[in-house]
Amino acid sequence: MSRTAIPRVALRLSFRSSLCAYPRTLEAPCPTLPLFRTSTPQRPSHIVRNFSISTQLQKKAGKANKAHARTDSTPPVGTVEEPTATDKAYDVSELEASILKALEKLTHDLSQLRSGGRLNPDIVENLKVQLGTASHGKESVRLGDIAQVVPRGRVLNVICGEEAHVKPITTAIAASPHSLTPLSPESNNPLTIQVPLPPPTGESRRAAVDAAGKASERADKLIHQARQEHNKKLRQYSLNREVLPDDLQKAKKLMEEVVKKGHVEVKRIVDGAKRVLESQ
Repeated sequence: MSRTAIPRVALRLSFRSSLCAYPRTLEAPCPTLPLFRTSTPQRPSHIVRNFSISTQLQKKAGKANKAHARTDSTPPVGTVEEPTATDKAYDVSELEASILKALEKLTHDLSQLRSGGRLNPDIVENLKVQLGTASHGKESVRLGDIAQVVPRGRVLNVICGEEAHVKPITTAIAASPHSLTPLSPESNNPLTIQVPLPPPTGESRRAAVDAAGKASERADKLIHQARQEHNKKLRQYSLNREVLPDDLQKAKKLMEEVVKKGHVEVKRIVDGAKRVLESQ
């Protein structure tokens, strides 16, 4: 064996022994949990961006790319865009809101009607009462602001807030067009005015039904006016050629459907009110 062979073998043996001994020096005093294995290296928490000096292929600048281009000062691409003329032509929200207002007014008008035997307290509360004297000046106030109206069967009890208001309130009720005859307050209730309701008659029923028909006509007229306003917008889009003819036809059809539903609802409400008025 040569002189150089012995040191080489010794070096190999010493290197292997050092490899075997190295893991023991890093061995933990307690067994390693299975969830935290040390065999795989942990990645850093931050992401490292790879930079490259090679040029990348980019799309040619165009209208589509410019529209979707984003900078630090521009909002995200997913923001809501302004509605187009076609979108506005199909939008019937204002028309529906106008029809809803007409139906609400119709319902309020019908609630004020009576055929006799029943009277909505709101009718009496909305009467105007003249307070004060000619020398000190008169003031017109709403009855509901100075008194409370409580219905009890066929009698309305008007409870006044002050004794000085009893006489002007009695005068206002007697002068109303509802054929009401208020009674003088009793001694035990000096602030309460009793108002008996007249019994229903055939004439009062017919008058109430006729009034319901007129309220129906007013509601239909309001719906017709709302249709005219919406149709003006569609006509303007047609003159400006902002909307395609096919879309205009569909928008008009949608408008007519909404208007038709409004008229049907008016008829349904009025027919129900007439049945109630005739049965009183």
